[in-house]
Amino acid sequence: MLTLGVDLASADERTAMALIEWDGQASVRSLRTGVTDSELIDEIQAADKSGVDCPLGWPSAFVDFLTAQQNGDLRPVPADAAWRRGLAYRVTDQVVRAEAGLNPLSVSADRIAYVAFRCANLLSHLAAAGMPIDRSGAGPVVEVYPAATLRRWGLTHRGYKRPGQDSLVDELLAAAPWLELGPFEAVCRRSHDAFDAVIAALAARAAALGHTLPPTPAQREAAQREGWIALPTCDLDDLPA
Repeated sequence: MLTLGVDLASADERTAMALIEWDGQASVRSLRTGVTDSELIDEIQAADKSGVDCPLGWPSAFVDFLTAQQNGDLRPVPADAAWRRGLAYRVTDQVVRAEAGLNPLSVSADRIAYVAFRCANLLSHLAAAGMPIDRSGAGPVVEVYPAATLRRWGLTHRGYKRPGQDSLVDELLAAAPWLELGPFEAVCRRSHDAFDAVIAALAARAAALGHTLPPTPAQREAAQREGWIALPTCDLDDLPA
């Protein structure tokens, strides 16, 4: 199995991509930064499962709100905190907050929206090429959240993106001795974008094995419309099995 991890950014130079081959252990076969859209499309099509660190959709309430505004439907609403949260956060964001104690960035109210614009275009190209796209993660592309993944596996998940903070690589290799970074260890230590791409590829493996938290039947429609973050439900050592 080949899993791809993508730490997506709005610009190529901050985008990283890691490819891991699974055969009793896990070997990083490529790890690149400065990745273009065409490279992402080619690699996602070649992988068995790809984990993308970016929202795959927007809150349904936000989309409905914008549509109403565009159509001139200006009826007042009870603009309380709960209403605003519904515009800012997807169902999966609320699940991650409850399950992992982390607050994902709002795709409708934060700069992550710029990244989501790029991601939406990538998904369109993949769909046009014949790849089935399911925002709930049931298809070959799944949404991942490296910080929440690290927390689920008991690894440091806060403050590791500061320059020079490469101790988490040691922590990861100690927890997953079956992971071979090979010649890509240096860039993994140097770039938190590259490190996040590796974590995204590991999360994609958990999703491919069915070891992530699925949406409930009541959450299924929202997951397919808004996207669904794959939170691992397994230990790290379950991945190479």
